[in-house]
Amino acid sequence: MTRPYIQKLSFTLLDSITDKDAMVQEQVCSALCSLGEAQPGETLHACEVYLRQHDKLAHPYRTKILRAMETVLSSHIQELDKDTAGVVILLASSEMTRTKELDCDWQQAASSVLVAVGKQFINQVMEEVLNRFQPGVLPHCSVLYTLASLSVSNVFGMVPFLPSILSTMLPMLGLAKQDALRVVFCYALQHFSESTLEYLANLDQAPDPTVRKDTFSTDIFGAYDVLFHHWLQSRDAKLRLAVVAALGPMSHLLPNEKLEEQLPKLLPAVLGLYKKHAETYQISKSLGQILEAAVSVGSRTLEVQLDALLVALHAQICVPVESSSPLVMSSQKEVLRCFTVLACCSPDRLLAFLLPRLDTNNERLRVGTLQILRHIINSAAAQMEVKKPFILSSLRLPLLDTNSKVKRAVVQVISAMAHHGYLEQPGGEVMVEYIVRQCALPPDEPEKPSPDGEDLAADSVRAVSIRTLYLVSTTVDRMDNVLWPYLLEFLTPVRFTAALTPLCRSLVHLILKRQEAGADDFLDQYNSNANLPSPFAMTTRLLVVSSNPYLGDGRGAASLRLLKVIHWNIHPSLGQRWETTMPVLLEYLDEHTEETMSLKEWEEKLLLFLRDTLAVVSDNTWICQLSQEMCKQLPSYNGTPQEKNFLYKCIGTTLGAASSKEVVRKHLRELLETARYQEEAEQEGLACCFGICAIAHLEDTLAQLEDFVRSDVFRKSISIFSIFKDRSEHEVDRMKSSLILCYGHVAAQAPRELLLSKVESDILRSMFQCFNTKDPALKLCLVQSLCMVSQAMCSSVQASSFHFSRKAELVAQMMEFIRAEPSDCLRTPIRKKAMLVCTYLVNLEPALEEQVQADMIQSCLHSVMALPPEAEGEDGVCQEPLYLDTVCALEDLLTSLLRRNMTPQGLQIMVEHLSPWIKSSRGHERARALVLGACLLQFFLEHLHVSTLVPFHNLGLLVGLFAPRCADTWTTSRQEAVGCVYSLLYLQLGYEGFSRDHRDDVVERLLTLKEGLVHPDPTILFHTCHGIAQVIAKRLPSDQLISLLLTMFDSLGDPDKNCSRAATVMINCLLKERGNVLLEKVPEIVSMLRAKLRDTQEEHILPAAQHSVYLLASQHCEAVVSSLLGSPLPFDSHTCALWRALAVEPSLATQVLGLLLEKMSRDVPFKESRAFLLGSTADRVATLLPLAATCALYEVLSAPSSGTVVLELYPQLFVALLLRVSCTVGVQLPRSLQGKERRSTSPARAAKNRDPCSSAVDALQALLLRGGSQDVLQSVELEGGWELLRTSAGHEDGVAQLASAMAKHAGPRLPLVMKALVSTQSSVYEIQRVTSTAFLAELLSSNVINDLMLLEPLLDNLTARLKDSSASVRRLVLRGLANIASGSPEKVRAHGPQLMTAMVSGLDDGDEPHSLVALEAMVGLARLLELVEPWDLRLVLLHTAIRIRPFFDSEKVEFRTASIRLFGHLNKACHGDCEDVFLEQVVGGLVPLLLHLRDPQAPVASACKFALCMCVPHLECAELAAAFYKYLQEGRSVHYGEFLNSTCKHLMHHFPDLLGRLVSTNLFYFKSSWDDVRAAAPMFTGFLVLHAEPEQKPQVDLEQLIAALQLLLKDPVPGVREKAAETLGRLVKFA
Repeated sequence: MTRPYIQKLSFTLLDSITDKDAMVQEQVCSALCSLGEAQPGETLHACEVYLRQHDKLAHPYRTKILRAMETVLSSHIQELDKDTAGVVILLASSEMTRTKELDCDWQQAASSVLVAVGKQFINQVMEEVLNRFQPGVLPHCSVLYTLASLSVSNVFGMVPFLPSILSTMLPMLGLAKQDALRVVFCYALQHFSESTLEYLANLDQAPDPTVRKDTFSTDIFGAYDVLFHHWLQSRDAKLRLAVVAALGPMSHLLPNEKLEEQLPKLLPAVLGLYKKHAETYQISKSLGQILEAAVSVGSRTLEVQLDALLVALHAQICVPVESSSPLVMSSQKEVLRCFTVLACCSPDRLLAFLLPRLDTNNERLRVGTLQILRHIINSAAAQMEVKKPFILSSLRLPLLDTNSKVKRAVVQVISAMAHHGYLEQPGGEVMVEYIVRQCALPPDEPEKPSPDGEDLAADSVRAVSIRTLYLVSTTVDRMDNVLWPYLLEFLTPVRFTAALTPLCRSLVHLILKRQEAGADDFLDQYNSNANLPSPFAMTTRLLVVSSNPYLGDGRGAASLRLLKVIHWNIHPSLGQRWETTMPVLLEYLDEHTEETMSLKEWEEKLLLFLRDTLAVVSDNTWICQLSQEMCKQLPSYNGTPQEKNFLYKCIGTTLGAASSKEVVRKHLRELLETARYQEEAEQEGLACCFGICAIAHLEDTLAQLEDFVRSDVFRKSISIFSIFKDRSEHEVDRMKSSLILCYGHVAAQAPRELLLSKVESDILRSMFQCFNTKDPALKLCLVQSLCMVSQAMCSSVQASSFHFSRKAELVAQMMEFIRAEPSDCLRTPIRKKAMLVCTYLVNLEPALEEQVQADMIQSCLHSVMALPPEAEGEDGVCQEPLYLDTVCALEDLLTSLLRRNMTPQGLQIMVEHLSPWIKSSRGHERARALVLGACLLQFFLEHLHVSTLVPFHNLGLLVGLFAPRCADTWTTSRQEAVGCVYSLLYLQLGYEGFSRDHRDDVVERLLTLKEGLVHPDPTILFHTCHGIAQVIAKRLPSDQLISLLLTMFDSLGDPDKNCSRAATVMINCLLKERGNVLLEKVPEIVSMLRAKLRDTQEEHILPAAQHSVYLLASQHCEAVVSSLLGSPLPFDSHTCALWRALAVEPSLATQVLGLLLEKMSRDVPFKESRAFLLGSTADRVATLLPLAATCALYEVLSAPSSGTVVLELYPQLFVALLLRVSCTVGVQLPRSLQGKERRSTSPARAAKNRDPCSSAVDALQALLLRGGSQDVLQSVELEGGWELLRTSAGHEDGVAQLASAMAKHAGPRLPLVMKALVSTQSSVYEIQRVTSTAFLAELLSSNVINDLMLLEPLLDNLTARLKDSSASVRRLVLRGLANIASGSPEKVRAHGPQLMTAMVSGLDDGDEPHSLVALEAMVGLARLLELVEPWDLRLVLLHTAIRIRPFFDSEKVEFRTASIRLFGHLNKACHGDCEDVFLEQVVGGLVPLLLHLRDPQAPVASACKFALCMCVPHLECAELAAAFYKYLQEGRSVHYGEFLNSTCKHLMHHFPDLLGRLVSTNLFYFKSSWDDVRAAAPMFTGFLVLHAEPEQKPQVDLEQLIAALQLLLKDPVPGVREKAAETLGRLVKFA
């Protein structure tokens, strides 16, 4: 039985091997391999029979079958019997030789089968193969290929056959005429030779240890003769490469004398192939083998051939490489291997050949030679030992090469030399210097292009050099004496700056290693070697480069670490101190990055470190030497201004610590004489140096400046700034700038107790002579220095008693500088610095005259206020640092002036200066002025001291100026204006006697109101302004009211219209709060505003018009309502406003709403209008009167004052508007309004008001809002319910969302609303019945209905509607009944029979196969099942299960989902008494549920997960339940194959008798319309078979199953065919 069955399965699979889809083909092969795993012999027999019977099967498919056979053989060769092996050998041999084509996959597959069998049955295979390898007859190519492969796969089994094979093959070589056949012969000879060499190398493991090289030599030489003398000259490139590939291993088997004899011809011939082939790997590999063979026999021929060899091999290394492919790299390695062989046998001649080629200028030759040199230094170290000096001297010219490729090659050679002791020889230091020079290459240095156009980044050379230097210094111990202390020589020269980081790292390592060894002889070496830097030079250098710490790969940290480890050589007393201070600096660098670190803060830390170091040393001689070295290094940093600037600061710090005044004067004089004044950074550095030095040496510093001014440089000038005639004016100004900055820094740093006596006599005397300059840079330096001087004067303790005689002159000069600045831009900080100077000077005596002070304020204000706003951001807030600093300087100046006159009059003077800017027509100028005003008022308030109660007489004027600005169009202006009013009111309270910390609740309200001014909405602004006016009215003294009103009336003409309107609002508020003037003038005001209604530009007319309408409607309500309803639709803005005015008074609003409800319900909601085409659908057109009444209701309900009335009429309004919404869904506008809509200029407005349904929805929303149901409104809005209400498709859902929100947020209103809705059951309009049913049905989902005792009447009402003619109504009734499960679950049992009867009737509703009522019934049943009595459930259980089963495979996803989920709930609910009744349904549903997990619709798959988890307890199988719960978790993706495999395993283990039923049910789904389900069915079947026991075989109709799978193998979907093939492979279980 087994063999026919396996053969049938195999044949079924093999028939599908021709499938068009590659994946299916692969699965067929995999299935065959599965059969072979279980029954290898039978499967191999089946494949053999199939191939024999299908003789014309195309060779690609035969190849796949043979590959499958090879896979089976590879895994089960040990289990194969001799007979089967014989059958397979014959088949493979036949298949292999059926075609004469070469390089055919078919032949290779057959050959692979033979090779696989040959691993175990080598004799049988060889017998068959040798039958096809007869003497005198050219064999098939595949025979040779197979022999070669066998020799590789089974060396010990094959080599004994080789003598006879070679003897047979040798005569054949002459018969082979085709190049392709010759290639195969060469391939065979190559592998025969390699196998023989392996055999001879492992004789101790060989079966016949007596085998010797001589056994093969004669035949190999015969073959060699043919290959070399005949075939190597072929024109076929492939053949030549095959020949040379064979000659390499063959050369080791040639007789020694023959090899020596052939070498003179062999080597030139092989070298000649380099010129004929671009691909040289085989040539180089064979050449290396030949050379090794020649060396092994001690051949003398190499000496003769050596030159030619070197030339050819050198050319191979130097040839340009097109790619870095593995084959190219391998070829290079083989060539270098040849050089290793030659270096070992002829080192002298090799070097004599290589080293002269280093002198060439050709890049390729030089790089190639260096590459070879590095290789032989590493691979032939013993032979090169005595050649070290010679090799070192040969690198002289390559060291000068600027090409990056050459540089990199040289660095690599030097690295190799370092590891082998070359650099310890004389001249080794030159190599070290070369490495350091490459480390110093800038990372972004442009590469010099090489002649062949190849380009490499310079950084690669630098990176290689840095790595090399570090590795050499840390891993090569013998290099320590070479590098130390030699590397120190590279620290100070500027040209090695870029190499500092790697240098420092290497030096730190070397020093630490020497310290561990106890060596500490640097000072001795320094004294004996003039090239080494002194301790002072190293300290200066490392400290200065640390000032820019992240440059050069973090040279700051590297330099500081080097300083730390070499501290003993800097000064003996520094070690302990630096152990604590240095780690702090390094930690700071680690905590920051280049972006986050403040360079100024870092410099301060370094200078503090330097000061601390100088204090610890406390040796004047040492300090003077350090300062001398620092001055000496200054010119080195001309190219790095920042570092030179820092060095100047270091010099100042060091000189400050020096006690020798002569040294200080000498160095200061030298600095002044040698400074590069044209460099701006150097000016600053020099000035800082003098300033720091002045801390300790003020007299000497000033003296040196004075001496320099009087020196010969200035002797021809009448002032201190006259200079040599041959200097340009620009140079003069630069020198003046530097000296002035020096004076400024000296004043800023000088001890305060010594400063005032020196200011006018020594410092300012020189500065005053430069005021007439026009040079911007000099002017800026002058102002900056004056700022430092004036600040220093003010900070002096004696400043209050100091009389500055030239104060007025200096202030006037600052004003000239400010006025000279351009008013249209802000480019320099001259304004800022000049105002700071004035700020400091204001505090000095004598006081300024009033006119001078006024001019100063005006000039400073104009210089800042008039700047254009281009540089500012939104709302005038400028983010430019220079602008912000300038404004701060102006604020400081104004507050300093105010401080000297802290009276209401003084405050008013300052505000009067600001007033023109506050009223400016330019928004940015107003904003700036108000910011300044707020600052001044806040300052005045904070510094207010009232000794006696005096009136704040100008409060009204000031408040009137600032208050209207609370509505300015600029946000900044509004905010600041409120702040000004706030400060003014607290000033008034202060003058009334309240303490400064008193907080007034009324005034504090301004801070709350201030938040309302952020938003630019005019309504909010004016409302806030009204609140501000109320605060002002409550706190303004009566005597100030008139002046305030007069000031505000002036503001009505303000250029900013917002401020004008705000003034109106505030005036009205003030009049209302403080008098009856407005009430007396109401008739006159109303008349005036009514006349203005025609001009909609004036917004303040509208409130008067609304008031007039209110008065009129109080007397004639019905007439007003009727006339307004006659207004054209849509209502314009004036009409809408007038409607809203009718809600002001509750009694009036009640009358209006009653009239509107009557008008809305009096007429029919729509009329049907049929188009002129016959048979067209009737259109519903809204009637005008209800439409107008609806729009009016919206406007009245929108008025906040209508709230009280709305609460009274809430149920009537709600039901009427809800039904109005339902009647207008899909209803069109009357034609007259449609014409207006087409002509409308405001589409958005028209769409809102003219759409009948939207107007009804808007009115309903307004009702909810006004009726206190804001939560209902927001809840529906969040769910998108309002949009749903407007559409036919979503209307029911929208009504349900509204009902849910009402139940949740407006429960107490529901009884009256329900009462009104129940009465609509008999409505003639179906849509109204649907809407009311949807609303009532949704109410049942809330428990509030039960709480209100409305459940029973509502349930009875809905049940009665089950007989409604509308299917939509019946469907909604079922939904409502099901909602009891969530709203009142405890009531379900009481009404169980009634509910279940309704639901089951719903399942049978109508004859439609996809009845929506039935769908609703399934969904409802799923919700109710868990809550009903078991007996009630048992009555309907089987009927329900049977009724829903057809829906499992419904075409509609909703029905599949609902029925499957209901099935799950039925399982869940029937645990207990009814389990036995339902078990059969569970078993019957198992297959559909498992297969529908692959349903294309995610909801169906999710329902299947749920249903399966509910079904599994019925099966009472713990393992199956565990698997279900593991794989079928909701939200987790299912690995379907793994899950199905596990499920089938447990099913077959616990329920083996279900196999037949499960398989037959799966067969039904083989024809499923869903591809994934159709693919899952055979996979399910396959897993069942996989885990079934063989004794269950009778349950399955194998014939039917195989036939069905055969049909699936022809399925149009590849995935289905793939699974069918997989399952067929598993049917081997029933063999």
